[in-house]
Amino acid sequence: MELIQQVPGLSAYLAADEVIDHEHPLVRDAVADLRSNATDAYAYAAAAYAFVRDAIPHSADSGDMRVARRASDVLATRNGICHSKSHAPAALLRAAGIPTALCYQRLGDENGDPGPVHGLIAVRLPGRDRWDRQDPRGNKPGVDAHFSLDEERLAWPVRPECNEVGYPVLYAAPHPAVLRGLRSAEDRPQLWRTLPTAL
Repeated sequence: MELIQQVPGLSAYLAADEVIDHEHPLVRDAVADLRSNATDAYAYAAAAYAFVRDAIPHSADSGDMRVARRASDVLATRNGICHSKSHAPAALLRAAGIPTALCYQRLGDENGDPGPVHGLIAVRLPGRDRWDRQDPRGNKPGVDAHFSLDEERLAWPVRPECNEVGYPVLYAAPHPAVLRGLRSAEDRPQLWRTLPTAL
């Protein structure tokens, strides 16, 4: 799949906003900790990804009912669904000068019935002329995502036979429909009803 930048310039993929709040002190502290052990941008990107994937549980796995939206919320609560967990590495990477985009998949069950849109990120590392998608959702039995630049190692590869879709657009900010869902939900059960099932 050819990935398409929503915004032509890379500067949009370094920007801070309400959700990717990489100027927040919690984000800056995490960046400093991660940088202390990273030798270059590649090592830093892999470390930031692994930190969010492994140290911050997906709330559906942990049973946490809170809805985190901003990257700083994810770091403060150590909680988030896929979208929130994507906002966290986006902030950590952008703060280190690594362009990072938000991207999405429409996944479904074995009957092809859609669930909520799934969120992930794409990174543009120095010296590479391409974006590489990464899925920081968090591993569990049956899910084995890894930071990879050679081949995608996402939580869920798209299954066209189940009417699943990988959206090619690389967003500089969270998709408005996803953001509306996150803002309007008071808890995670309500969130499953407010998130879009297609973009």
